[in-house]
Amino acid sequence: MSGALSGIRVVDLTRILAGPFATQMLADLGAEVIKVERPGSGDDTRAWGPPFLAGEDGKATGDSTYFLCCNRGKKSVTVDIARSEGQQIVRQLAAQADVLTENYKVGDLARYGLDYATLRGLNPRLVYCSITGYGQSGPYAQRPGYDPIAQAVGGMMSVTGERDGPPQRVGVAVVDVLTATYAAIAILAALRHRDATGEGQHIDMALLDVQVSAMINIAQAYLTASVVATRNGNEHPSVTPSQSFECSDGMIMLAAANDGQFVRLCEALGLAELPRDGRFSSNAARVRNRDTLTSLLQRTLSAHTVGHWVGRLVQAGVPCGPVNNIAQVCGDPQVRDRGMQMAMDHPMAGMLQLVASPLRLSASPVQYRAAPPLLGQHTDEVLGSLLKLTQAQIGALRAAAVI
Repeated sequence: MSGALSGIRVVDLTRILAGPFATQMLADLGAEVIKVERPGSGDDTRAWGPPFLAGEDGKATGDSTYFLCCNRGKKSVTVDIARSEGQQIVRQLAAQADVLTENYKVGDLARYGLDYATLRGLNPRLVYCSITGYGQSGPYAQRPGYDPIAQAVGGMMSVTGERDGPPQRVGVAVVDVLTATYAAIAILAALRHRDATGEGQHIDMALLDVQVSAMINIAQAYLTASVVATRNGNEHPSVTPSQSFECSDGMIMLAAANDGQFVRLCEALGLAELPRDGRFSSNAARVRNRDTLTSLLQRTLSAHTVGHWVGRLVQAGVPCGPVNNIAQVCGDPQVRDRGMQMAMDHPMAGMLQLVASPLRLSASPVQYRAAPPLLGQHTDEVLGSLLKLTQAQIGALRAAAVI
């Protein structure tokens, strides 16, 4: 079965997470993704460990688990783009590509003749996606940028953490993941435009732009009402109760987002009188009396286990769930039923367990064609089949350390 993006070729010059995660989405959807890496070291994240992937003999293979999370389905080609011969290889690949992605510093690729203006001259249909910390313009454009910096500058940290604690970054690189998602959407939109007009275009993705966009209601509250949000821990600032509570053996997250759910929550907890109390009869009243209500609910919830309360609240129709660690997530029956863990054959590790794609398409489902590649695994294949180089030419490039 062909994937939705079968026939689309992507030249991927990105490293770390945002770019590689975007191109992994495209690969899952059927695109051919050629990952261009530095000879010798490759993508920075290959070395971002421990932990590292263990081979079938139990010894580390050299690739980190960080690299494995965002590079399946790709072909790895090692090319030194600082060398003129390497630059020519990438230009030849771009001339035959539909998409090129890169996350170099602004203007950095121009000195190699791999910038959008140059490559557009070779391939006017090329969709060229640049991913940077701050974008191609503005006073910060030349600054390097990473996910935690975007979380700090873009306001995420200011609203993350306990009320009386310091700002905190989110525990996963959410800005990178969101930027990857936006980049994939932009690439698909640009391909649709290309199909309609015959013209490629330049996509300018910035982590800070995405972070600001991700502030959604918090940003809107400031723009509309000049409200500067503060940290609320696990409490929802506008809905009560919507937060985590301690049970006898762990924590539960629950959200009674309307009066009906609050009534059912209280009945399930044996506190049926609370909704009749004027302090708690509406959401606005509950928000005003949050601390008092939280104390009453906490006293009851701490008497039994998470499993006990989840069972009762689910039966009552109250949204809730355990606060799981990643081991519990991977063992969760809903996660397992949805197939969110899958296995692929890896050349050094045997069967490699990976997180599956959440995309569910009925007519053109995602396809898992190959495990994350070894460094340079496909160099000879791509240069021979796509660029028609002979084995002698490939050997000469390797001897000269171009590949």
